[in-house]
Order: sequence, then C-alpha cells, then structure tokens
Amino acid sequence: MSLALKPAEIFERAATEGERRLEQSFLELVATAFIAGFTIVFGIIGLGVVEGLARPTMGEAAKLLGALAFAPGMVFLIVGRAELFSENFFDPIAAGFRPGRQEIGSRLIRLWLLTLLLTLVGGAILIAVVSVSGGLPAGAHEALNRIAEEAAHRPWLPALMRAIVAGALVAMLSFLVIASQETASRMMAAYAVGFMLAIGPFEHVVVVMLHIGFGVASTANVSAMHILEVGAIALTGNLLGGVGLVTLSHAAQAKAAESGSK
Repeated sequence: MSLALKPAEIFERAATEGERRLEQSFLELVATAFIAGFTIVFGIIGLGVVEGLARPTMGEAAKLLGALAFAPGMVFLIVGRAELFSENFFDPIAAGFRPGRQEIGSRLIRLWLLTLLLTLVGGAILIAVVSVSGGLPAGAHEALNRIAEEAAHRPWLPALMRAIVAGALVAMLSFLVIASQETASRMMAAYAVGFMLAIGPFEHVVVVMLHIGFGVASTANVSAMHILEVGAIALTGNLLGGVGLVTLSHAAQAKAAESGSK
C-alpha cells in the first residue's frame, strides 16, 4: 500500500504549517530568521572554500564542486527548521486558501518583511566574522569575490529569469518537505535544490544579497548599492516564480483533486 500523500492532503498539511508560521510570536520569528541567515552563509563559505581550492587544477569545473559544497547549507536549514524568506511562500499562502479563512495579508507581510530583514542581519554578522584577513583558506575570498562580481554586474533580464527559477525551486522544496514523511527524504530534497541553486547560479534574494555582501566586505568590484539593486530584481523574480508558478499551481491542483473526490 502506497504511503504517498495525495495533493489535497499535502496542501492541507502545508496550510497547517502556514498557520503556525503566521502566528509566530515576534521573538520566535526574529530568532528563526536570524538563525537562517548565518546557517545559509555556511553553505556560501563551503562553496567559496571548495571552489577556491579546486579552481587552480580544475578550472571552470570547480564550480561543480562548489555547488556540491553549498548544498549542505540548505539541508541545515530544513533539518534545523530555520526559514529563508522564500520558504514562506508556499505554506503561509496555502493557509489563505482554507475555507472560512481569515484575512492573512497583514500577517503575511509581517512574516515576509521580518524574515527577509533578520535573515540578512544574521548572514551579515557571520560574513563579518569570516571576512577578516586569514579568516578563510587561501583562494576562498577570490572565488567569493568572483561570484559577487558576476551577480552584481549581470544584466537585469537574465538576472530576473534566474530569480524566477530560484523562487520556483525553493517553493517546490517547501512542497516536497511537506510531502516527505521521512527526514532522509527531506534532506535529499534540500540537498538537490541547494545544488541546483548554486550550479545555475539562480538568484535567491537572500543568497545573492549575501554573496554580494561578501564582496563588499572584501576587495570585489561591488558596492552596497549593488546589494540593493540585485536584491530588488531577485525579490521580484522569486515572487513570480515561488508564488506565481509553484504555489498557485499547487493550490489549483489541490482544489481540483478535492473537487474530484466529492
């Protein structure tokens, strides 16, 4: 007998989780977002260290190893129950589709704003810690500077398209986490999504802003204004991909399945 959940069951579980996130106290929300910030920086550090070590002998192929080293950061987030900004697309919005639902607009904006801001603060603190001279192994700063410069100077249209993909990937991860009933399955899904984000690279708003933040703290040809500019593009794309492509599609799937079973 299959233990796989039906789409409507997954969506209902997501709505329950979404209600929990929307009802978090201020302190709980701040702590969770702050933890997510420095947790994902561990993945960025892993990417920089591994790619920096591998590039002298492997050239461009070092990006593959760097992406593999970044992916554990996503696993840490999922297993540790921390939440990046775009992980709060699918579940909280699912809560808004429940029958007799209350208006979630103000609570959703509160959740998104605090999560985004505090995640960036948590990440920035760890970046400051490891950005001192000698804080990372040889080659890591050079690799992270290159990534920051590529992100900061990428034309806006390709950046937007990459951000749409990133938003879709992370929202899909939220769906898969709810659908998975074992920790191992969730870890595998998180690792796969983390790898795809890094190998693209696809612009997740938090990750790309922290990448450029590494460059600002180092010697890369980037500035704080690039953080804001790229962040705005990534935010727009993440919303289009995460909410428009994935969340609303799964909502329609669940509602159709629910109607068909009646």
